[in-house]
Amino acid sequence: MCEISKMDLNVTTPASSLEVPLHQTGQYGVKETMKSAEGLSGVKSTLVAAHPLEASEALVRKNRDQVDFTMLRNVQGMHAPLRLQMERHIAGKVQRLPCLHSSNVALDTLRGQDEHIDFNHVLNDPTAPEVMGDPHIMIERRAGILQ
Repeated sequence: MCEISKMDLNVTTPASSLEVPLHQTGQYGVKETMKSAEGLSGVKSTLVAAHPLEASEALVRKNRDQVDFTMLRNVQGMHAPLRLQMERHIAGKVQRLPCLHSSNVALDTLRGQDEHIDFNHVLNDPTAPEVMGDPHIMIERRAGILQ
């Protein structure tokens, strides 16, 4: 029989793949996936679209606006889509204080979404939690005074 060693096959195992940092190991010495940096958000970022139409649905508003602007330009001239884009840009900048949630009613009205009931209308925007911070600190951070 012929004996083959690891040296003959040139097989190496990187030490980093075998070692788990101490702060990421759990009670039983197993890696804590949920508490590590690649937890649920890391797994979510590596996933691809579940359906071929999911990528198309993400761009549906942009595509619809592009068609509307082209039609407006053909019917009314170059000024109409420029004016509408300017109005949307200005309406998007108007917000309340950083510690208060802004509903962007004017922007929704200009986009024609004021009659739609969406997830954010019912269950609120997940990026805007109901936890209130110190308004002075939040305003200073937005103004760039506090970093």
